[in-house]
Amino acid sequence: MMLCILAVLALSIKSTDAFNAPRFGNTFGRVKADLSSKASSTALNMGLADSLINALLGMGQQTFDAPCVMGDESIMSPKEHGTSAVPVQQNLRWDCDRNVADKICNFNRHSAEYRGYWVTTSFPKEASSAQDGEEITFYDSNTGKALFVAPKGRSMESFLKESQSHGWPSFRDDEVVWENVRCLPDGETVSVDGTHLGHNLPDFNGSRYCINLVSVAGQPVDQE
Repeated sequence: MMLCILAVLALSIKSTDAFNAPRFGNTFGRVKADLSSKASSTALNMGLADSLINALLGMGQQTFDAPCVMGDESIMSPKEHGTSAVPVQQNLRWDCDRNVADKICNFNRHSAEYRGYWVTTSFPKEASSAQDGEEITFYDSNTGKALFVAPKGRSMESFLKESQSHGWPSFRDDEVVWENVRCLPDGETVSVDGTHLGHNLPDFNGSRYCINLVSVAGQPVDQE
């Protein structure tokens, strides 16, 4: 069974230049990126990998344990701008690429920013300089609504270490603002307004929300 799962994961890794992904190194703080390279790069399609593994294990449609709040396909129905009513904000945090963000957030259900993209932004520096006990709020890149607050119940070092290990910012149940986030039966994690965020890829510790930084790099907007 383990060999089968590894084979599925290997097949789910594809070469793509859909989001202009440069090559990179996996070591936190020592990213090796060739931003001028025109060659297509290796990116992990989180949705495809999740779907294949779930199909292999017979878990294509599932309900995740509380406090996870489930949603349905109607959330991602076509709207004025892809699956959302509005495009991404102009001034995303951490120098995130707006064009990439708009494609991933609004015109995509399965693909992701390339593995390790978040390390190439200014986010790791900001997070590493946070004071003990300080939390960072992550906002919807379309609407500016709060989606995640981390770290909760762990240190910033632990949050960054897990995110580094997986390749994307990785959140736990207590770090999700469930008022504004939903999880679909196939694991896709979205905002209530139709923003594609990433996928729920559970491990032995429970649900783990692997999220594109470009999807949660919005500026906060006062909600009336």
